[in-house]
Amino acid sequence: MTAKSIEVEGKTTKEAINIALKKLRVPKEKVDIKILSEEHKGLFGMHGHKMAKVKVTIKP
Repeated sequence: MTAKSIEVEGKTTKEAINIALKKLRVPKEKVDIKILSEEHKGLFGMHGHKMAKVKVTIKP
């Protein structure tokens, strides 16, 4: 049996983790979290803005 996991994007890593936890309906203690990419604010908040992306897997 494979562990259930999802990849989620958010404005910040914290927001992405919270979204994933809500979707999986589990507390933070029951998952493994891997940060795939950090958020990056572009110059003056404009060009180059990049969302944070995390992979959240339910622990076996």
